[in-house]
Amino acid sequence: MPCSIAIIINLLLTLGRVLRPGGWKKIVAENLMLKHQLTILTRSHKKAPNLLRSDRIFLGFLSMLIPRQRLAAVAVAVQPSTLLRFHRALVKRKYQMLYGNRSGKRPGPKGPSQELIRAIVEIKKRNPLFGCPRIAQIITTKFGIETNKDVVRRVLAKHHRPGPGTGPSWLAFLGHSKDSLWSVDLFRCESLTLKSHWVLVVMDQCTRRLVGFGVHAGDVDGITLCRMFNQVISGEDPPRYLSSDNDPLFSFHRWKANLRILEITEIKTVPFTPVSHPFVERLIGTIRREFLDHTPFWNSMDLQRKLGEFRDYYNNHRTHTALSGRSP
Repeated sequence: MPCSIAIIINLLLTLGRVLRPGGWKKIVAENLMLKHQLTILTRSHKKAPNLLRSDRIFLGFLSMLIPRQRLAAVAVAVQPSTLLRFHRALVKRKYQMLYGNRSGKRPGPKGPSQELIRAIVEIKKRNPLFGCPRIAQIITTKFGIETNKDVVRRVLAKHHRPGPGTGPSWLAFLGHSKDSLWSVDLFRCESLTLKSHWVLVVMDQCTRRLVGFGVHAGDVDGITLCRMFNQVISGEDPPRYLSSDNDPLFSFHRWKANLRILEITEIKTVPFTPVSHPFVERLIGTIRREFLDHTPFWNSMDLQRKLGEFRDYYNNHRTHTALSGRSP
């Protein structure tokens, strides 16, 4: 008897929903969505249903016909990886709209021909000590092709992979010989609200210890850069030497004056050569791969807190191959 009463009540409620304007569309859409979800759940899976692109399009189209208060009853669970991929797609779209080519065509010349690329690479392989200006001069005089040293540099950076050197770089040599050499660099990341945040990374070159992070939301100038650096080294003994690249941000007068006040000697890397600044560049890649690519943040305070937790993990628990599997 109670079962028959429940059936009658459900029939009356369904009839009332059908008699409303557009009610039959909502009933059909909800039933189709539930049937399609059952089809998805019957597939072989481990943790979550394997939704195809056609499934997402079909479910998204049907969700427009269902009232908002009924969506929670028929909603399909979304994985965290889907949200992270959606955030990365929004960040990529943001920079495409800001700096991308709106015409759809690649600007500038088409670039050097394949014969010129092979000639440049072959000259560099046979003469490893030749620089870009000399190779450009040889191409111009021997082949009669006007070539710029910048073209040679871009070709070698993309197509030439020299073998390992016979010894350490000057930066590595100084890092092992000086017990007070730090490296500093900047990189940019995006919040969940697509606001750009600059992060200043400071690490100890010799011990590979991560000194700290400075975070700023928005554009960076000389005053902001000094504030971020002073915030990182507060409570630490300042180093005697500081390695930085040739970024224009490190050319501010206030930045150089701040280093003079702290009695820190700045060491510049080789221009247009990221391998001359290897330790902090590799650290930034580690931060992105192991942390920021999987951990979203809302604002600068949230990012500062999460980066502080990563610093404790990096310095005290993470193993380092270069240090024989030990933490710094």
